[in-house]
Amino acid sequence: MRAFWLSTSLMLPLLALQGCSDSSAPALESPAKSGTLKVVSRNSATSYYLDRHEQAVGPEYQLISDFAADRGWQVEWTLVDSTAEVLDTLAEGTVHLAAAGLTHLPERDKRFRSAAAHTQVSEQLVCSRSLSSMPDSPADMIGLDIQVTAASSYVQTLKRLQADESDLQFIEDAERTTEVLLADVAMGKVDCTVADSNIVQVMRRQFPDLEIAMDLREGEQLGWYAARSQRTLARQTQRWINSSAGENAVSLMQQRYYNYIGDFDFVDFRALNRRIADRLPRYMDLFVQAEQETGIPADLLAALAYQESHWDPQAVSPTGVRGIMMLTQNTASDVGVSNRLDPQQSIFGGARYLADRHARLPEDIPEPDRTFLALASYNIGRGHLLDARQLARELGKDPDSWVDMRQVLPLKADERYYPQTRYGYARGYEPVYYVQRIRNYRDVIAPAFAVYAQTD
Repeated sequence: MRAFWLSTSLMLPLLALQGCSDSSAPALESPAKSGTLKVVSRNSATSYYLDRHEQAVGPEYQLISDFAADRGWQVEWTLVDSTAEVLDTLAEGTVHLAAAGLTHLPERDKRFRSAAAHTQVSEQLVCSRSLSSMPDSPADMIGLDIQVTAASSYVQTLKRLQADESDLQFIEDAERTTEVLLADVAMGKVDCTVADSNIVQVMRRQFPDLEIAMDLREGEQLGWYAARSQRTLARQTQRWINSSAGENAVSLMQQRYYNYIGDFDFVDFRALNRRIADRLPRYMDLFVQAEQETGIPADLLAALAYQESHWDPQAVSPTGVRGIMMLTQNTASDVGVSNRLDPQQSIFGGARYLADRHARLPEDIPEPDRTFLALASYNIGRGHLLDARQLARELGKDPDSWVDMRQVLPLKADERYYPQTRYGYARGYEPVYYVQRIRNYRDVIAPAFAVYAQTD
């Protein structure tokens, strides 16, 4: 098991010691006595990850932090690679809680103390749109290449279906996470997988080729588990989650990570063409002026802005980014923007930031690869891009080639690779599709700028 822990007071990653449980080891001191809550989780978009500014974020991270803050405790995080390792770590008795998007199951209730439940989900069969026909019953699943994460609740679900459909087969994958399997389904490498609806909701933004075939189980509860010795703590988490403070924390978590997703339509090109006609003309002068200042092509900046906000200068995300270029407060300060909702400031600020990402890359990287890598850095953060470039070298790939980096970046979400990188887990599949969408948008937008240049 690979792991590292973080203290929220320092936020400095340290390698965790690995070892077998020892009956002679002292009992785990309660957080009420030590002032430190020890939590195991895994890197994923729905649990815990580092954002492009290398700050810890994620639904489980936020809720655990709020719970601990209410009690004046610090949090010490242990991060492992898979659901199976989350459960094994909790069983070893070295942590108080497991918070990793775990479904509350009777089988798990026998091993651990059921703690706070915070999110209701459905388990969904998710398939590739490339299938000739979409399954709508367990019988239709027979003969499909179905792969799910080992030791997950999805394994239990499929085994129950096998009781009625004995010819239904599936593979338990001990190496790939649900997120990686969903990416493989989207790319046609696997026919179908099973995932919780909240994970599917997040992933479909990046992978429009994912199709929800059917719900396999509804009304499942995601939440935390406590070690068997932590009965009092388990009850504390349940009382807190049902209190006004807990309900507010869950509401804020939902707003930040899930509720806004449906507001953004990244793949509707009919909407893009409408907005080229009714929105883009208001900002074309600004994009051209930003090109003159920074050297970044105006049509590329316009495509980036469309990806970020659909050219809405008043756009605001629950995560704190805002404006037509959706800048964070830190980025805005770095590039001299005092009002992110001012379209001129935002466009010029976004152009400066992308130009900076571009300038920080080696000068000998050829175009357009250098621009694509700069866009990836804009999206995922420079640290994660540097990690991916180092991974490319280790795998015999060309870190200066976008074709190769498209294959390597998703490995930042693969537990076989990201634990060995400096900045750890990232949604590495996201910049691949981010750049792809911007390139597609640019192709549609470019003729409008060609006409603009002729009439200027």
